[in-house]
Amino acid sequence: MLVGFIFSDESAKKLRPAVVISSGPYHRARHEIIVAAITSNLRRRLFGDHLIAGWKGAGLLFPSLVTGIFRTIKQTMIDRKVGAMSKPEMQAIDLKLRQSLGL
Repeated sequence: MLVGFIFSDESAKKLRPAVVISSGPYHRARHEIIVAAITSNLRRRLFGDHLIAGWKGAGLLFPSLVTGIFRTIKQTMIDRKVGAMSKPEMQAIDLKLRQSLGL
């Protein structure tokens, strides 16, 4: 899915791919989803970012990484699904998210 992410200094907004990181029960209760931004800028790999090994299988056009940049959006804002992460990939993303958030 493509989602608009506002820069942390609120100077601009950029449309980028995202991965859903919230759970089904969360979606049903709140009618929202939490997503993490995906970027193809591999040179700027920061703490908490996860390099996606199966980027082609996930429907991405370029080698990419999941960032520690999160956003909550309404489910109706999802335009279309472009792919899916494998279970091992999501487990690795989960570990990075937990490290980022101190959980």
